[in-house]
This record gives sequence, structure tokens and C-alpha cells, in this order.
Amino acid sequence: MLKILISGFEPFGGDAVNPTSELMEALTQEKVEGVELKTVLLPVHFDECADLLIAEIQAYKPDVVIACGLAKGRTAITPERIAVNVKDIPPSSYADNQGQRPVDELIREGSPDGLFSTLPIRSMVNDLTAAGIPAAVSNTAGTYICNNTMYRVLDWIRLEQLPIRAGFVHFPASTEMAVLQPAVPSLPISMMLDGLQVMIRTVVHTAKG
Repeated sequence: MLKILISGFEPFGGDAVNPTSELMEALTQEKVEGVELKTVLLPVHFDECADLLIAEIQAYKPDVVIACGLAKGRTAITPERIAVNVKDIPPSSYADNQGQRPVDELIREGSPDGLFSTLPIRSMVNDLTAAGIPAAVSNTAGTYICNNTMYRVLDWIRLEQLPIRAGFVHFPASTEMAVLQPAVPSLPISMMLDGLQVMIRTVVHTAKG
């Protein structure tokens, strides 16, 4: 059995829902052949989110970590290629849920400027589009909580020299969110759940070589 740890986030930025939170709840009812799944919901706090996810990795000892987050305004499911060693919230963006607003801060002094996902992101996108689900590789995870989480996890795995594959996937707003914000691109939760299952199967397939 392949052990996969999947994380999502609580709502933030004034929204009442976060689709990745709903996906974590839905995944508890799902079964994927050959996979042992565990989910965890993270707070939108620098740096508590990454601390909690790393603690879950230490306890669960997964083979794969797929961290998930919301990128409101995107039109597709977007696996991230790279995380950068900076946390920065511009004045036009929301602070985290504790009111923190870092500017031009390193995530970890002495660590690389950027770290690449070790998930099979191109295969994930190919399989998603083949299933009729909008998807694309993203070359920027931003400089907010999602990038912070991705970077911290990849850096910790690097420092511990562990054979864990890890990365981050951004999801668009849900249809539920678009009811109140009709100009925002969205996908139904059911399609995003299908997409997450496709990516899990892709990880399993690539793990088998």
C-alpha cells in the first residue's frame, strides 16, 4: 500500500468556505485501490501551517505528500512546479488568519532560493486533461501561505534526506463561492474531487514505474 498524506486549508481572506477543506472532508469517504490515505486540515497561519504538516509527516511516515490550496481567480487545477524561499504579502492582499503580513522575509536562512516539486506534475496534468478536467502546470505558487507550506515541506524532506515525494496543487474557487462572486472562475467541488482522485492514481501509477 502506498501511503499518501493530503492536506487542505481552512477558509481565509474573508471567504466563508475553502474548497480544499471540503475536499479533505470528502476524501475521508473515498477509497483508492492500492492507497492508504490520510488527510489533514491546516490553519492559514505563517508558519504554523507548515509546522503542523511536518509533524503529520513525522507521525504518519507517508510515501507521498500532496498539499492542496485555493488560488481564487485561476481557471484550472494547477500542480505547482516550484516553491521559492520568500514570504511576502503585498498591501493589496489579505494578511494571514492571525493578521501577520510578512514582507520580503526568507522562509529559511541558508536554504536554496527555490525547490522543485517531486510529484509527477506533467503526468498529473496530462491525466487530468485526458479526463476532461481543466488543468495546467503552474510556475508560481506565489509568496503566501501555499508557497510557504510547499517550500517548508520540501526543505525539511531535503534536510532529512527522506525518500518522500511531495508538492503542492492549487484549486480554483468552487461553484459555491461563485454564487456570491459570479465574476470569479470556478469549478464544481465534484469535478475537483474527481481531479484529486485522478492525481492520486497518477502518483500510484508512476510509483509502480
